[in-house]
Amino acid sequence: MSRIREKPSREAVFSTLPVPRALWVMILPSVLSQLIVLIYNMADTFYVAQTDNPDMVAAASLILPVFNICLCLAGLAGAGGGSLISRLLGQGRQDEARRVGVFSIYLGAGIAALFSLLAGVLMRPLLGLLGANEDTFEYARQYAVCVIVAGGAPTVLSNVLANLIRSVGRSTAAGFGIMLGGVLNIALDPLFMFVLLPEGQEVFGAGAATCLSNCVSCAYFIAVVLRSGRGAVITFNPRAGRPSRESVAGVFAVGLPSAVTTFLFDLDYVILDRLMVSYHNLALAAIGIVLKVERFPLNVGVGICQGMMPLAGFNYSAGNAKRLRDIIRLSLGAGLVIAAASIALYELFAPELMRLFLEGGEAVSLGASFLRVRVLATPLMFISFFTVYLFQALGKGGTATGLAVVRWLGFNIPMLYALNAAFGMYGLVWSQVTADSLTALVSLAVYLKLRPPLLRGGRLPAKEG
Repeated sequence: MSRIREKPSREAVFSTLPVPRALWVMILPSVLSQLIVLIYNMADTFYVAQTDNPDMVAAASLILPVFNICLCLAGLAGAGGGSLISRLLGQGRQDEARRVGVFSIYLGAGIAALFSLLAGVLMRPLLGLLGANEDTFEYARQYAVCVIVAGGAPTVLSNVLANLIRSVGRSTAAGFGIMLGGVLNIALDPLFMFVLLPEGQEVFGAGAATCLSNCVSCAYFIAVVLRSGRGAVITFNPRAGRPSRESVAGVFAVGLPSAVTTFLFDLDYVILDRLMVSYHNLALAAIGIVLKVERFPLNVGVGICQGMMPLAGFNYSAGNAKRLRDIIRLSLGAGLVIAAASIALYELFAPELMRLFLEGGEAVSLGASFLRVRVLATPLMFISFFTVYLFQALGKGGTATGLAVVRWLGFNIPMLYALNAAFGMYGLVWSQVTADSLTALVSLAVYLKLRPPLLRGGRLPAKEG
């Protein structure tokens, strides 16, 4: 077999493979998995929309922020552990990386089980907080029981394992596992909703299909880890030992910013839904669809960042300044190109996209106008969360947390209330562009001021990374 067709080793991907190809190897599976995840989340909404029941559509949309909190919990253990593992491998500390992997797996599993239990016990006040009313409550409860209570733990563990497996250079295996659950969910949705369950149970059927799909994905990741062999960095074996206190602190130093960022992102969505409820259910259903459709370019951006993180973390700790700078430059450029293309496509085809999920001229027109405004924020949002991911990759958790807090609590959420009070429903829609214009400026300023010496052409301090 020719050298070009050989599967590159982890060492080659991290250290010697040309940066464009290394990024391709790491980013492509991450981007594909992110798109499949989004498609299967949208598949539930698409199939529910076929019932022509706007209350069902609104109920399924209401649960999206809670489902994303599961991903927030996965970020605590998966992003925190994965970032540290890549940096430890860059320092040649494979045994400590293995101990960090074990700790991260059991941390994620424990937190996920606790979250699912609390969600089940506090279901009624939780749905009330999300904006469920008498028309949507029962549908939202059915969906949440399947996706959050029963499916929360496998969802979190799947994403933790995907992050950890990606951190050692196995991006294809990580991406395939996420895609497996997504493709299975797309196939099972119509079977559960329109064949196995009676009319009126479509939302429950969509939730059951999602739960089962995430369980299969989780089983795949468990099998990947078990078949990796005794010398693998990612293992379930507690005999690997406990990580050092410094490593535990390192997991939380990056994991907490990741969790806080995701939580605040979802809090913004919850507040937007709550404020939009005050207008009418048609507006709530329209914004629910827009929030999913706009995620296509954003999820591509997340995939780029996820693929970039292990490469950046490894080369930062290894002191390879030129390779690190090339990784950052090419990743950022790719994300901005995708963002620009998405603006053009959404401005041109907004009504056609809305018709895939909504019936009726008024609903389609409302959703299209929302989408055309919201998509303008895409490149600004990418710049904002790219800097957060980058600082996470470099182990700069405090800086990443600060940027997340400034973005959501300093700009985005206050802007929702301010523009809603000033301009009503369309003030809510314009809040994202307004807030992220400020956030992008702050993010770039912080990066230029606080970037590590290695990125400025200097040397990495001996104890850093």
